[in-house]
Amino acid sequence: MAQPDPLAPAAVLDLLCQLVRCPSVNPTLVPDEGHSEAAIAALARDWLAARGVRAGLEEATPGRPNVVAEVGDAGGPTLVLCAHLDTVGTAGMTIPPFEPRVEGRRVYGRGSYDMKGGAAAAMAAAAALVREELRGQVLVALVADEEDASVGASAFVQRHRADGCVLSEPSDGKLILAHKGFVWAELLTRGRAAHGSLWELGVSAIGKMARVVVELERFDQEDLRRRTHPLLGPASMHCGLVQGGVGLSTYAPECRLKVERRTLPGETPAEVQHELEEASWRAGEDAEVRLLLDRPALVCDREAPVVRCLREAVTAVTGELPTEAGVPYWMDAALFAAAGIPTANYGPSGAGAHEPVEWVDLDSVVTCARVLAEAARRFCASRPG
Repeated sequence: MAQPDPLAPAAVLDLLCQLVRCPSVNPTLVPDEGHSEAAIAALARDWLAARGVRAGLEEATPGRPNVVAEVGDAGGPTLVLCAHLDTVGTAGMTIPPFEPRVEGRRVYGRGSYDMKGGAAAAMAAAAALVREELRGQVLVALVADEEDASVGASAFVQRHRADGCVLSEPSDGKLILAHKGFVWAELLTRGRAAHGSLWELGVSAIGKMARVVVELERFDQEDLRRRTHPLLGPASMHCGLVQGGVGLSTYAPECRLKVERRTLPGETPAEVQHELEEASWRAGEDAEVRLLLDRPALVCDREAPVVRCLREAVTAVTGELPTEAGVPYWMDAALFAAAGIPTANYGPSGAGAHEPVEWVDLDSVVTCARVLAEAARRFCASRPG
């Protein structure tokens, strides 16, 4: 029996509902929800294989697999279609998270928008392309752990080479060519523990950190806001977590502050560390600064073959040139770009990422699937340089 058209709205809806119905909460973020990407990865692999797509699992880290699928001819240009399978947790949701509900053209459920709609679009595109004779290869990377440390995308780019990549994170139909990076850092101030009555002996590390926080807030508002990128706007920073003290009647011996710095293309972790150290000195303190995690910003040349093919595909499918834009949040796209793979993003519309109510627009998922398929055809017929 012939398979139905994988790009038909009913087929895309059925796939999307299957993905939403399968819990894939990132276990690092929410251990007590007891989920990971293993079950949804197996579902995606089997769905693709049933439609003639060569698909298998690759462990990014034990128990956390990526789905890697391929169609076409490996002798030509290679394009990656990438989406992540993990979601954030469900605490505070006011709708059933894993019981997809369709109202009008909206599909509700955890991950529907971020980003099982984009995953469904990439899978449907691959299932459509398997019927065609491509002059290149399309790899589908359905990766683990984007919501935490992106071990899935990191593992994929270490194992696979490509000439271009399209992520299908939600973008409201815009062509995303840039996003910010980030640096997580910890600052430590030290005081002198003493009984609360011994003011002449005690030194509060909390008081020292308070002066640092004031200077960091000033630096964010007055200095960072002057650094701008045409697609991304200004750089920024905020104080996210603070911990200090051992008791109400004791001068605090230590205080730790964790900050997040959103970076623009070209800004480096070393520069951020130096900025934080300088802010501490300006505050009259000597806080120790330690970098915890960093991810680069993304910028993609609008004339890169992958962007040109994606732009042409959007125009062919929708009848309109897409708006080119940047976004302030981070995506796995930067890891592909850092591996030398020009990368852009195009995805569906909706709302509610990480929120109590989450939904994706079904028509936009169908459009995204058709755009990805058309972009792949054009890219495989090109000769990226």
